[in-house]
Amino acid sequence: MSEQTGEGWVAGDGAHDGIEVSDNPDRGRFELRDGDRVIGVASYAVVPGATPGVPARVVFFHTEVGPAYEGQGLAGRLAAYALDATLASGRSIVALCPYIKVYLRRHPDPYAAHVLAPTRADVDAAERAAAAAG
Repeated sequence: MSEQTGEGWVAGDGAHDGIEVSDNPDRGRFELRDGDRVIGVASYAVVPGATPGVPARVVFFHTEVGPAYEGQGLAGRLAAYALDATLASGRSIVALCPYIKVYLRRHPDPYAAHVLAPTRADVDAAERAAAAAG
């Protein structure tokens, strides 16, 4: 198993039971967890709607799964959860992250009608969020 730390990913015990996905809005990311260890993230920034009644946009800018978990479909599980949660919240999707872009191309339903082209404000928000995450 791998866990994300400030220095990157560290090895764990390799157990794969109990993997869960949840939103951590305080950190601006959806987290893939194996027990109490974060083993993957889909990082995002939220950009408010330009005018009242226009939904906010969730700008996905980075997705990563620890090396010990690659090739097991977990990044897809993380992406599906993150995108489904975004739709459930009434927000639009903006994909800057290459993985999320590919996922959306391969799985257009039910997301395609909710995907927006990135704006300068989206890119700026993602850059600020990435810098804050360190």
